[in-house]
Amino acid sequence: MLINTEAVNEYLSFFMFIFFSLGLCFFMLCLSWILGGRSSSRYKNTPFESGIVSSGNTNLYFSVKFYLIAMFFVVFDVEALYLYAWSVSIKESGWIGFSEALMFGISLLLGLFYLVRIRALNWSSSVKNNIQLF
Repeated sequence: MLINTEAVNEYLSFFMFIFFSLGLCFFMLCLSWILGGRSSSRYKNTPFESGIVSSGNTNLYFSVKFYLIAMFFVVFDVEALYLYAWSVSIKESGWIGFSEALMFGISLLLGLFYLVRIRALNWSSSVKNNIQLF
């Protein structure tokens, strides 16, 4: 059985890197636990609002529509990321890459048309939910 020493050295250096990285993280966590201050008072768990004592209910309730818009932003931001990576390598990908990018864009546009059709982007609450998909 032959052992390739070059491959063993590469794996050894990789595992040593992982070991020392995890060791450094563990060391920093333990050091902060040892050196960190420990205080307990009745104000320890109260919310801090720039030095002003809070009054009233501190829970804020947001509409689900804000989260929906945030998800749409993430989806289309990731689309822009993929299309940027495709545009950088357009010469290497050729017509096959162009057709794949076109199918990717069309599938996202179909998803956007579907969202418009079911009125997912409508902010008014007075619209009835009479949704006909076909």
